Amino acid sequence: MKFIGALDQGTSSTRFIIFNHDGQIVAMEQMEHKQILLADGWVEHDALEIWDNCNQVIKGALNKAGIAGSDLVGIGITNQRETILAWNKKTGLPLANAIVWQDTRGKNNLEKLSESQKIRIQYLTGLPAAPYFSASKMHWLIESSTAVREAMVEGSLIFGTMDTWLLWNLTGGVNGGVFATDVTNASRTLLMDIEKLEWNDELLDIFNIQRSTLPNIKSSSEIYGHTLKDGVFGSEIPISGILGDQQAAMVGQGCFEMGDSKCTYGTGNFALVNTGAQIIRSEMGLLTTVCYKFGTEETKYALEGSVAVTGAAVQWLRDQLELIKSADEIEELAKKVPDNGGVYFVPAFSGLFAPHWRSDARGVIVGLTRSATKAHLARAALEAICYQSREILVALAAESGVHLKQLRVDGGITNNDLCMQLQADILQIEVVRPQIVETTALGAAYAAGLAVGYWGSAEEVKAKSVIANKWSPVKDSELATKGFEQWEKAVSKTLNWID
Repeated sequence: MKFIGALDQGTSSTRFIIFNHDGQIVAMEQMEHKQILLADGWVEHDALEIWDNCNQVIKGALNKAGIAGSDLVGIGITNQRETILAWNKKTGLPLANAIVWQDTRGKNNLEKLSESQKIRIQYLTGLPAAPYFSASKMHWLIESSTAVREAMVEGSLIFGTMDTWLLWNLTGGVNGGVFATDVTNASRTLLMDIEKLEWNDELLDIFNIQRSTLPNIKSSSEIYGHTLKDGVFGSEIPISGILGDQQAAMVGQGCFEMGDSKCTYGTGNFALVNTGAQIIRSEMGLLTTVCYKFGTEETKYALEGSVAVTGAAVQWLRDQLELIKSADEIEELAKKVPDNGGVYFVPAFSGLFAPHWRSDARGVIVGLTRSATKAHLARAALEAICYQSREILVALAAESGVHLKQLRVDGGITNNDLCMQLQADILQIEVVRPQIVETTALGAAYAAGLAVGYWGSAEEVKAKSVIANKWSPVKDSELATKGFEQWEKAVSKTLNWID
């Protein structure tokens, strides 16, 4: 029996998951990595720690499955998208820590752009000129890191999102590693022309980035290269799928038709709707992005709404406030009270993403009284996840012209039944969770498997989806009316905090 492997390099952890032909999980191994917080608005990762973790989780999953690397017919990679790394192609070593998508340090440079430049950037890329995306982070590294500048002068500097870093290392690194990315990751850099699917000279000039430092752009489903025979897999396995994490979740959920949508609940929340071959340029603060491109087939696009902090708010309650010892404790704590007691929590730790795009915002907890307890705060955190999702889903429906009758969900927080019921009540539509909630990794596996013929078509993989849970809304819930009004009032209190 043969299998497909998926390397899922996320914001807080890295996983390797092995799937069988039915799309079922055979084995999984996961390791968290450190969040490096050196200053306000700065979020970094140690790329060498992540690479070491990748090797450990691959070995662990293979051991759990009781199989060898040669039992895998292909490997897919999915990753935190806008996180960027600079490294030396001659030594293979990072020149600085990876700058994470949540990091806002590129804000000042972006503010120096003219309005005409910002408009041009958004037209070419489908994205606003925001520090969320990779280009401002690359520009900051060039300006601020002596090691990066020296490597650029000597011609040894290369940049990549985390998929590129892993692909390069798995295929040999300094000894001929493949230097490539896929269209979904490239579309999140502010450097790729979303129509032509290639690096754009005008954008490169704006951010002072040399084309030679960037990877080749390929489709999301093709053979990029092979793992080394003497590497972690012990065999030459084709790496045949790459997708940014949210696009991977779309594929894993089988969102192949125009109008199909899903919301992934992770460190942040990301809702997408498939717009087919049509590029819809948003006027409501949404992102126009590549959904996927399978080999030589037609490119599919999407509209996306992004929320910076959702699951990360639960981590904050656990790690910084120490209200809970583990993330899954928040559900039982929140259940101790029937409502939020008037407490609203807006976790704008690094500003607000869609549909606001306010990097001057910061987090607030409002409505506190002497009767407020940690249970009320726990419930407010879960409601914050759901209210932020509603904001972007309403905008997605309006701009795509799709009336959402059902929401497909995935990600870790979807195991929280209370949170999903709150989401149904706040949206006033049915919320559906598939049996396999690791749809990000599953999407990468599907892309890899399609490229090597493990599965024959998108229709075949879509047919494998099995619904595990459904949550129906409480009709006319106050959460959807008065509660949402109070939420919007709370959001207004976060604005203009940073000058």
